[in-house]
Amino acid sequence: MILKDKRFVLTGIASKRSIAWGIAQSLSEQGAKLVLTYPNDKIKKRVDMAAAEFGAEAVLELDVGDDGHFADLTRSLESIWPEGIDGAVHAIGFAPADQLDGDFTSVTTREGFAVAHDISSYSFIALAKATQELLAKRAGSLLTLSYAGSERTYTNYNVMGLAKASLEASVRYMAADLGARGVRVNAISAGPIRTLAASGVSGFRQILDMNEAMSPLQRNVTIEEVGDAAALLLSDLSRAITAQIIYVDGGVSNVGANSKVLSKFAD
Repeated sequence: MILKDKRFVLTGIASKRSIAWGIAQSLSEQGAKLVLTYPNDKIKKRVDMAAAEFGAEAVLELDVGDDGHFADLTRSLESIWPEGIDGAVHAIGFAPADQLDGDFTSVTTREGFAVAHDISSYSFIALAKATQELLAKRAGSLLTLSYAGSERTYTNYNVMGLAKASLEASVRYMAADLGARGVRVNAISAGPIRTLAASGVSGFRQILDMNEAMSPLQRNVTIEEVGDAAALLLSDLSRAITAQIIYVDGGVSNVGANSKVLSKFAD
């Protein structure tokens, strides 16, 4: 097991279909010890279910829009694992629903832009602030989740694409900042997966279909596959990998079109 007795704090579990659930499962299978967080009472029951399944050490409240919660997280982790932690996983993304349905220029508002960047991008920096001392004790890693919408346009993804671009930039800047302390920072850019968050993007079913048609593997990826990639990036096997955006998308990021896609436009 490549993560035996390693210690991780994991955010973002919303259901069994969450990418964060797949990551928690893979980390647990590889021998890791987990602390899970939840944003509110509505989600807590689902996170409690994950904690029971994966034998988590604790379940802590973390509203990433509240700096006080990050201070509480630091204190709690110092109490649970005073010797430090091996990693922190940021699996959080959000924009108001009205920002994800319609023409980008028309639907994007100042408030929607601010919320998307605060919750989806700044929260990763806030998580790093809250855990950096604990991570430095064990040469730990920070990991976040991105999406190809950071580089290419997707109908209705809108301001989330900008937030993910900001998130990816933060990976590079934090890697440069924290590397001298032995802390690595990376992101996984996962292919589209039918999660609760994705269901908020209008037309997501069509994105899944197109991704499957374009993939060299001729299928979409799963939360388990993303979880296994996360386990690798959080392990010592990737100890020289930092400041990277790793694609786990079945190869779609490196192809244009193939015969299956082109057949859809045949006469």
